[in-house]
Amino acid sequence: MKRLWPYLLAVLVAMGGVSCSDEEVLPNQREKLVSYLESSHAPALVEESQADEEAQQAFYTVSGSTVYRYIENYYAPGRDQKKEVGASLKVTITFRAYVFTYSNITDSTFPYYSNDPLLREAYLELGLADGAWSFEPLTLDMRGDILKGLRFALLGCREGDEVEAYMTYNMAYGDKNFSTIPLESPVAWFFTVEAVE
Repeated sequence: MKRLWPYLLAVLVAMGGVSCSDEEVLPNQREKLVSYLESSHAPALVEESQADEEAQQAFYTVSGSTVYRYIENYYAPGRDQKKEVGASLKVTITFRAYVFTYSNITDSTFPYYSNDPLLREAYLELGLADGAWSFEPLTLDMRGDILKGLRFALLGCREGDEVEAYMTYNMAYGDKNFSTIPLESPVAWFFTVEAVE
């Protein structure tokens, strides 16, 4: 039987019963996300612990070990006086959600989902969102059923924050097929915190 084990394992892998690459997906996505944030992102970011606050150096934070967040207006005067998103509050956001390909998201990168009114016409021209979803700000109950990575990204944000959140597949849709999003895809959510209540 010991001699048959390698052959049985090879058959299981070929049939999809065992995936050797699954163990590599998460560390690979983490590594690529950090590389993107520190070298390709504009502006280039450093990890929060390395940020020079006096120089107002742009930085990212890490939550849940695989959600990377950049708050564009972190150093804005009066930001610390605004209401903070907590675990039992409601938050209203305007957002754009993208399948992330480790490259800069530009105006020509089309989100898979958004409630940004600036994109409404583009969605309608493509025959999308013709009444399928709202372009009004979205109010989320932080105690409710929301994307795990989005919850991590929202916690600690403040009203008026402009945020970019990059998350590995396990913080997004996991290893399940979800609409047009490829299996085990990292995603990026760009959002503005409109209100916290």
